[in-house]
Amino acid sequence: MQGNLGGGYPMYGRAYVKVPLDRIGVVIGEKGSVKDEIERRTGTILTIDSKNGVVLIEPASPDTPPENIIKAREAVRAIAIGFSPERAFRLLEEDQILVTIDLKEYFDSPNHITRVKARIIGEKGKTRKIIEETTGTYVNIGETVIGIIGDYEQTNIAREAIEMLIEGKPHSVVYSYLERESRKLKRRRMTSLWR
Repeated sequence: MQGNLGGGYPMYGRAYVKVPLDRIGVVIGEKGSVKDEIERRTGTILTIDSKNGVVLIEPASPDTPPENIIKAREAVRAIAIGFSPERAFRLLEEDQILVTIDLKEYFDSPNHITRVKARIIGEKGKTRKIIEETTGTYVNIGETVIGIIGDYEQTNIAREAIEMLIEGKPHSVVYSYLERESRKLKRRRMTSLWR
């Protein structure tokens, strides 16, 4: 039992991520720059099999903390689902997480998936932009998977807003929800700073 290809928890100090073949080049980066950056910032070694799309993540030394393997795995997963490396690098910072929503769990017809993705993106990208700006997250809308990068509270608000859109709630209702929750979050964070 070595690990989980779908990006499960690392076992025995290693993790595996299955990356679509058309995203392997992005994980590697120009002259290996993306791979090198992830390795340098997490103290890990990435072994990339470009034939089957499997990325193996291992500690570079016995001192590599286990959470660094998770950070590296999440950054690779984010790139695999369509985030740019620059946005995925945010996962290498403290308290940043990747949340994914699989539209295939909601719809079985490609037409439904296309329609709901259009609702989430909005006209000229307006809805996605509003979600990102009000929550402070990054949102990526892939083929069938939506990814959200941010801290725990930010991603929860963004995820809830996206799920409301998936359920067919009007955009105005979703925007009000985003404004209200973002204000609450800011207030909570301001009060905790004063304590």
